[in-house]
Amino acid sequence: MSAEGSELERTLGFVEAMTLGGGTMIGAGIFILPGIAAETAGPASSVSYAIAGFVALLAALSLSELATGMPIAGGSYHYVNRALGGLFGAIVGWGMWTGLMFASAFYMIGFGQYLVEPIPFLDGRVFIVGLGLVGLVLLLGVNYYGTEESSAFQNVTIGVETAIILVFVAVGVFFIDPGNLEPFAPFGPGGVVATTGIVFISFLGFEIIATVAGEIKNPGRIIPLSMILSVVLVTILYVLVMLVSTGVIPFESLGDSPIPVSDVAVTYLGPAGVVAIVFAAIIAAISSSNSSILAASRVIYAMGRDGVVTDWFNVSHPRFYTPHRAIAATGGLTAVLILVGLEVETIIALLAEAASFSFLVAYSLVHVSLVVFRRADPDGYDPSFALPRPLYPAVPILGVVLSLLVVSQMATVVVVIGSGIVAFGVVWYATYTRGRVVSEGLLSEAIRGRPAEPFRVVVPVSNPATQRGLLRLAAASAHANEDRGTPELVAVNVTPVAHPSPLQNVEADRFEHQRDLLNNAHDIAAEMDVTLRTRTVVAADVGEAILDVLEEEAADEVILGWDGTLGRDGHVFGATVDPVVRSARCDVSLVNLRNETVGTPVALVAPGHNAPVVAHQAAEFATVDGTVPTLLNVQSPRGRNDSNAKERGRSVVVDAAEAAGLAPDEYDIEVVVADDIGRAIVEATSQYDTVCVGLSGRTEGSRIPFGTVTERVVHDVPSNVALIRGS
Repeated sequence: MSAEGSELERTLGFVEAMTLGGGTMIGAGIFILPGIAAETAGPASSVSYAIAGFVALLAALSLSELATGMPIAGGSYHYVNRALGGLFGAIVGWGMWTGLMFASAFYMIGFGQYLVEPIPFLDGRVFIVGLGLVGLVLLLGVNYYGTEESSAFQNVTIGVETAIILVFVAVGVFFIDPGNLEPFAPFGPGGVVATTGIVFISFLGFEIIATVAGEIKNPGRIIPLSMILSVVLVTILYVLVMLVSTGVIPFESLGDSPIPVSDVAVTYLGPAGVVAIVFAAIIAAISSSNSSILAASRVIYAMGRDGVVTDWFNVSHPRFYTPHRAIAATGGLTAVLILVGLEVETIIALLAEAASFSFLVAYSLVHVSLVVFRRADPDGYDPSFALPRPLYPAVPILGVVLSLLVVSQMATVVVVIGSGIVAFGVVWYATYTRGRVVSEGLLSEAIRGRPAEPFRVVVPVSNPATQRGLLRLAAASAHANEDRGTPELVAVNVTPVAHPSPLQNVEADRFEHQRDLLNNAHDIAAEMDVTLRTRTVVAADVGEAILDVLEEEAADEVILGWDGTLGRDGHVFGATVDPVVRSARCDVSLVNLRNETVGTPVALVAPGHNAPVVAHQAAEFATVDGTVPTLLNVQSPRGRNDSNAKERGRSVVVDAAEAAGLAPDEYDIEVVVADDIGRAIVEATSQYDTVCVGLSGRTEGSRIPFGTVTERVVHDVPSNVALIRGS
């Protein structure tokens, strides 16, 4: 696995993903919120949970498609940022990060509350907050040490608490008093919908599965299965718990209790049952907080990766492969929030509700993002789970409508807090993020649709010393072919890995490379007014990987850097370049950049099918510095039929230029007559900044013929050298 940088390990299987999701959802939502829910909706609070579960299920469906298309860390934040751009990315990123920290602080306060309540001598707010801080420190240690360890911890806690809850429900249904369920909805439909907003925080667990997608094995299968199953099963469990709770004791009494489930259990399970419930509540609060810390750290980690915040956060631990800086920052701020609860208990509860607001806003944007991805259909987006018709577009449309409906019914103070977080995201984008983000978003592409037929030039880049020169040449070539299609430049970087493993989170590395490429190529794309995309690939064989990219992009042309060495280690141009020159089904320019100036290119033109390609390529390169290329032909003074050597050479050049589609004013002609052809070529081409020479378009097996003239130019000419091979 990675030794440094931003790479995370794929260590989470189906059980771990289910328990991460369920561990968050079967937590404070069951043990703390039932009292608040019953107080605002009565027995119909079970319906509030059902509605919240349905809204969460819609979001889980959209997220499943997005997550299997881009299984990397970041969850909803990443998908919104990629689809809608940095502004919405900043809004959702800050909303998710703060929301998860608010939720985690809320859970740890609940943890202390359940622990202190049965022990009289521990009573007091200081003890509640102190125990919450102790629990938080332990969770930070587990997360810092390793994701796998954190997940193993979740497996144990979720198993125990689920078993206790199932006993609570299975026994409790026999003690329901139907009279307690009347009236079923004392505060009407408005109370039910308003309560949906309060309890929605209970369903954040499925989001956490998407947030850690970069660490899940076999993401195409496990992500949708675990997300959908966890939402459905937990929704059923919540509905049953609320029916039992409000059926066993009156909802008014339930609303007054700080430990509502415990108060219900004591009526039919006795002291042993209460102890079990308290124990389950404690570990549920811990597991919920653990999942929230895990997910929050991945959100800020991903924001660092995309340039929304400083990339200081986008670093994994060299030994544990965990985002240790993101975890430390998340833990520090969560501790501050817990301390706030020391003085003002209601603040933590309000912040927890504000977390629901943030996630409902995020999910509405996730649904929009799914539509944007479907319309834009970006390269590399190929989800293994896709919503079939009629679920698409019904799911995203219904998801947006219901999310906003629930938000509209939330308490005014919650809407104010949530809106404040959104406003902070807008201000942050305006003052910090704008101009730094890696992705420009796909919204405009989705609106206008994909260009019909682009003229696409692929340029592999890896050497910072030559990267700028290659990108300039590639941009010039793309721009010079506007009549053949919308010019588009694709910069690709291949990371060689000896033994690529499906367990490696290569997507994280891909974005690291993409950011570097964008940063370096941005000015060039702006100068040349050409559309730029970047791709990074991890592969064992760099040459074969480039060929794959050329096929996938349907490239019209590829421009490769080359160190100018011929015949090394059994290869003609090198182990990476040879396969591309030999097998690429597009025009190939192999460039040895020896200085930064392209200047006036000269094309060495001789009779043959490759001559027009060489002439045209020289004309494309000339646009970099706004010059006119020279087409050079060297003739022997002893030609056939005693014809004039100068005329023969001129005729060769004119024929090649016409075949290349060049007008007479688009090139200059130089004809040299000499007995020593090779020497004359070297002397003539040395006067120019860039020399374009043709390669044979035909290979014989694995052999690539290049000829003695090409060899002399490469060895003896001090200028830039471009070897051209037509498709």
